Amino acid sequence: MKSKKALAIVSLTLALAMSGCSSKTSSETNHSSGNAKEPIEATGTGNGNDMIEVSTVSPSDPYLKFDEGESFDKNSVYDAYEKDIGVKITNKWVADISQFKERVKIAIASNDLPDFLPVNATQLKELTEADMIMDLTEIYDQYATEETKKFLTMDGGMQMKTAMIDGKMMGIPSSYNPFNYQFLFVRMDWLKELGLPEPKTMDDFLKIAEAFKAKNPGGTKEAFGIAVSKSPFSIETGVTGLRAFLNGYHAYENIWMEDGNGGLMNSDIQPEMKKALAALQDMFKKGLIDPEFSVKDTEKAAELIYDGSIGMVFGASWTPAQLAKGAVKDGKVVQEWGVFPIPSIDNKPTLNQIGLGVDEYYVISKQAKHPEGVIRLLNQWIVVDNHPTEEQKVYTYGKDPVEKGNNYWLLNPLRVGKQSDNNGEILPKAIENKDESILETVDQKTRYARAMQYVEGDTSMWWEYIISGPNGAFSHIPEIQKNKQYLQNKFYGAPTPTMADRQEILTKKRDEIFIKIIMNQVSVDEFDKFVAEWKKLGGDEITKEVNEWYKSLK
Repeated sequence: MKSKKALAIVSLTLALAMSGCSSKTSSETNHSSGNAKEPIEATGTGNGNDMIEVSTVSPSDPYLKFDEGESFDKNSVYDAYEKDIGVKITNKWVADISQFKERVKIAIASNDLPDFLPVNATQLKELTEADMIMDLTEIYDQYATEETKKFLTMDGGMQMKTAMIDGKMMGIPSSYNPFNYQFLFVRMDWLKELGLPEPKTMDDFLKIAEAFKAKNPGGTKEAFGIAVSKSPFSIETGVTGLRAFLNGYHAYENIWMEDGNGGLMNSDIQPEMKKALAALQDMFKKGLIDPEFSVKDTEKAAELIYDGSIGMVFGASWTPAQLAKGAVKDGKVVQEWGVFPIPSIDNKPTLNQIGLGVDEYYVISKQAKHPEGVIRLLNQWIVVDNHPTEEQKVYTYGKDPVEKGNNYWLLNPLRVGKQSDNNGEILPKAIENKDESILETVDQKTRYARAMQYVEGDTSMWWEYIISGPNGAFSHIPEIQKNKQYLQNKFYGAPTPTMADRQEILTKKRDEIFIKIIMNQVSVDEFDKFVAEWKKLGGDEITKEVNEWYKSLK
């Protein structure tokens, strides 16, 4: 799982929250994901004798429920930081999660920053060039604990390198596990009812989609083959995204991959993308895709899943947390879902596209009086998220140190996740054998406990069993890892000049053309015109800059 990333998309935030993840902009970071077996003493975190204050900004998440008498202004998590490390946290402003990113843009444009805040890679570079944020190189070296430094370089330092601009550390990577794969989730009860085989190829997938459409086993007004929303190529669209579908056709959404000649090329303009778009157009013509998808956001499009109009979705490991909205009703499991690797269009295995495990950064304003306070927060989060004491459970649960669904972990203002885990090896085996002795991490113990609740009859924890149990999403990860069935973005530098200036335009143009192709409003051959336009609008220049960066590494 991912992030921190407090996802701007409510569905992903819900899934992350329900599965105990630290929110990335919503991205996919694991809360309580540490693998440390022995507690490590945190040093240099400060104490109540040298109280300092730092300001930030916070997204108001609908799944964060405050205990009585508490709020963003005063709560037990902020109190714990003040008591334990001598850092008082204040919010310059709080915005609804759907508006948070826009508010950050406004704050940057008006040069009205708090002491620290999360920004994306482009904003990191813009703030650096505008001389609005601090070079953290010396501050981090002085105040980060050894555990913190080790924790953030478990991947060999690649994520940390993305925060370096001209040799200076300009932000703290909001890290998460990059090996956050996508899967195909299928209504198993429908497969059995219609006598269909489990999907092993993309051809199987298409035949199942057509059967679900024609037979309509959910008995709804109209059935479709797959859920799609108006922003289908973003990972943030969760269960209504098409990134995994593209991967099944060996096409990848905006990553930089080897071109076979020692350089890098952008995936959006490769021939495989055209083939995937042609397949989607064909599905649309056959009525397998909701004709109104282009005007529906993620949650609206997902209603077709909950009501039984759709029986297949692509999504990350946390997807069952969202599917539970339709799968569990009045204490009963009414939809039976199974999890499968992404099928392939041919005899080549599907490669799950993955990023670097970081797409946001915590930056510190040049006006901050106590930047060391931010590093103290970082140190403390890593300690309490990976090996908390009983007293430190307040950071996760609030003043009552028990899980009550309040998602108090969202109040932690600076969250980073571990860059790898072994959940796929440990959890399915532990749950199947009811053997908690092999559990290693806080995250695994939490997930095991929830899955056991389901086994013992608590259907509210169904989603965890589909994630972590035997034949669950995690159970497929070891095979993917072993066979290296993933493709990681090869570019991890700061946005190039043209990328910072033109990428948003290129992405918007791409989405417009791709959606028109899918909806059969234009011929699939419009893809070729898009490629030519992409190159002229800055794509060629970006490619040149990316390859200059790539050569500099050799």
